[in-house]
Amino acid sequence: MAAEPAPPRAWTRAQRRLHWWTAILVATGFALGWIMVAVPLRDLLTKFLLFQLHKTIGLIVLGFALWRLALRARRRRPKPDPALAPWERRAATTGHAALYTLLLVVPVLGYLAASTAPGGIPTLFLGVIPIPGIVAPNPAWYAVLRPVHRAAAIALVALATGHALAALRHHRRGRSVLLRMWRG
Repeated sequence: MAAEPAPPRAWTRAQRRLHWWTAILVATGFALGWIMVAVPLRDLLTKFLLFQLHKTIGLIVLGFALWRLALRARRRRPKPDPALAPWERRAATTGHAALYTLLLVVPVLGYLAASTAPGGIPTLFLGVIPIPGIVAPNPAWYAVLRPVHRAAAIALVALATGHALAALRHHRRGRSVLLRMWRG
């Protein structure tokens, strides 16, 4: 049996860029989610365009999350910073698993909510490419999926905020956690 290769020393450029683009898109999509529902129906075109932009961002986040997981499976993650305590490593592993889970679940819930929304409003990726719903409009399912999507999105942003704060805390203590994701 061949020995398993040693973990890489750093994140690849692709992994780092996908990390930061995902963070930007999640923050933007979250802000858009609150803005779009607050736009009054009398501004229907604005509301429609904001919803389509929000859906596009969600689909891109889903694609990025899958791409990140594929890169991580192929390349593996670098060794943890040796200055981290064992409980910090376990917390980071658990936090990353929860983040990846929510990065997949939130867009899927959003897609399902959009598919089941009354009125059959289309999902247009980039504003022009129709994405068919896999289920028919269903007000009962929509009434369940929409608040679950919202709650999961709030959990994602809360967890991502905690993740960022932990990275800043480590950075202030002279650990390389943040620099490794910033510069490799």
